[in-house]
Amino acid sequence: MNCCFQVLVSMTVILPLVLDSCRPSLKQTHMKAVLTGLILLCVHTGAAALDGRTSLQWSDQFDTTLSAPQPAPDFASMPELSAHSVLVLDQASGQALLSKNAGLQTPIASITKLMTAMLVIDAAQPLDERITITDEDRDTLKGTGSRLAIGAHYTRGQLLHLALIASDNRAAHALGRSYPGGLQRFIATMNRMARALGMHDTVYVEPTGLSSGNRSTALDLAKLVDHAYQNYPEIRDISTAGNYTLGTQRVVIRKKRQQPQVHYRTVAFNNTNRFTRAEDWNIGLSKTGFINEAGHCLVMQAQVADRDVIIVLLDAQGTSRRAGDATRIKAWLESSPLLRTDNRHTPASRT
Repeated sequence: MNCCFQVLVSMTVILPLVLDSCRPSLKQTHMKAVLTGLILLCVHTGAAALDGRTSLQWSDQFDTTLSAPQPAPDFASMPELSAHSVLVLDQASGQALLSKNAGLQTPIASITKLMTAMLVIDAAQPLDERITITDEDRDTLKGTGSRLAIGAHYTRGQLLHLALIASDNRAAHALGRSYPGGLQRFIATMNRMARALGMHDTVYVEPTGLSSGNRSTALDLAKLVDHAYQNYPEIRDISTAGNYTLGTQRVVIRKKRQQPQVHYRTVAFNNTNRFTRAEDWNIGLSKTGFINEAGHCLVMQAQVADRDVIIVLLDAQGTSRRAGDATRIKAWLESSPLLRTDNRHTPASRT
């Protein structure tokens, strides 16, 4: 549409020069005919572009050089956001409601675990099968700890809950390690799935997100969130739970110069996204992430002001700033008259 406008402007400058040699009676006629044809061509091209914006596939043509799309005159003021990359999409139409560096490739930290969970479910391995946490599952990249002891046994279903709710790295690594064909096949499948979903700027090197080699864009992650929400009710249910408990577990406490003490206690985990416990949020899918290279990240599917949206926040400098960004986006959607429309989106079920 912009291209047509530029051609139209150019022609209004060039045509008078070209028609200068024509008789006066013909100049006006030729000029009017040519300009009318150009205007009709531009209108037709614009209508075709709008008709094609019916799914998230539109984002392949999205102009990622813009820091944010220009709002319509009646929109409330755009919120100021701390996250370096932001994308807010209307899920039903694929329309970008807000964008900032949406095409910038960046580390994605534990947002990685969303793809990990999808592949674990696709493999259809028994969720009640017990998996042992081993030394292979230790975090040797960042040195983070875990409440899952080496040598402890957990079901695949429990590890899936811990990876999505508590973002536990040992749980995610154990899930990838126990995949049919092993860890390397799991990583290869992660990348094949990304390509199949049209995530052209995404690469995975391991299943936890601890490596900064796991990289993506806000545009690609919106596609991932949409696909997961549409096809994986298990992920919707697990990732939106405010907390999770393993029940009564045997806990061994070791202190220097003391005999190990054995206790039996309830082991509970809170969701790393505090909005899953907030009454004023209606969240359909959620995942957080953080490593130093990625900053604080958040992806959500949520219903705000009767509209189903996908929110992607990457590289916010602090948990509170990430939460503040999400809160400001919610308030902006609720206060913008042109955005308050009933545009809810019913997810499909995976077959």
